[in-house]
Amino acid sequence: MSIPTEMNCIEITEPGGPAVLKPTTRPVPSPAEGEVLIRIEAAGVNRPDCVQRQGHYAPPEGVTDIPGLEVAGEVVALGEGVAGFTAGDKVCALVAGGGYAEYVCAPVPQVLPVPAGLSIVEAAALPETCMTVWTNVFERGHLTPGEALLVHGGSSGIGTTAIQIASQLGSRVMATAGSAEKCQACLDLGAERAVNYREEDFVAAAKEFSKGGVNVILDMVGGDYIEKNIKASAPDARIVNIAFLRGPKVEVNFMPLMLKRLTLTGSTLRSQSIERKGEIARELKKVVWPLIEAGRVKPVIHKVFSLNEAAQAHELMESNAHIGKIMLKITG
Repeated sequence: MSIPTEMNCIEITEPGGPAVLKPTTRPVPSPAEGEVLIRIEAAGVNRPDCVQRQGHYAPPEGVTDIPGLEVAGEVVALGEGVAGFTAGDKVCALVAGGGYAEYVCAPVPQVLPVPAGLSIVEAAALPETCMTVWTNVFERGHLTPGEALLVHGGSSGIGTTAIQIASQLGSRVMATAGSAEKCQACLDLGAERAVNYREEDFVAAAKEFSKGGVNVILDMVGGDYIEKNIKASAPDARIVNIAFLRGPKVEVNFMPLMLKRLTLTGSTLRSQSIERKGEIARELKKVVWPLIEAGRVKPVIHKVFSLNEAAQAHELMESNAHIGKIMLKITG
């Protein structure tokens, strides 16, 4: 298949609501040394894409302003020095931007084979989500088998992934969500306990669930949850923040953190080095990919939009009505 010079893509015309996402055309990028060019067939829609659209999460220097952090498709060209991939390979990849397009270049360490048994849309739901869960829950949070994990936003793409991986690796999982339907989805995916935060105090539920407090908390909510997380934690627990949907600035009493010997940490993935992302990708291929290929972990896909429906995809993301991942089908 010949590679065109122009491609369809979505650009952010100005900071604002979903309507600022507009179809346009851009030149097809060329792979640099150590990169592959991927003809994108599907891309994941993630919360950071919405934050970038709002003007609060600029891409790293030198990275395209086209949004989109995870893709799947076909390798169509190789940069200098690339080994391990050939044209025609079906792959999924983490990218620092450019996923809402027909083509994107990805550094080889961030490229993974499509797991056996998955569709290309399902494969595109993996890279950003699985890498975020792995690095925060298992590397920063040091979750081990037998420990209790509390996942806030359990019905989100991150939440549904964290529940499955943690439960399959031997941890006990509790999740919070905002409706009975979402709570049931968490239970169906492997959570032992699901709390509707609109109706129940998750702090009391966490203490009951884990006989005094949970060992690891994955939090994308922030705001008033920050102090509540401290109350819900067991001694020596690790609290990991990956987003702040209710805001990053709060007044917190840190005395319990000291008395319980807690670790409060967090991270973003986009700004980390290619080498670091490659390390995470290798761990996923070793530990998580076999679980996926065995059918024990599977991405939950809520809805698939076309590329030109990116604005509608963002509207759905921000409505919080979804369970699992929102995807874009691009080519193929």
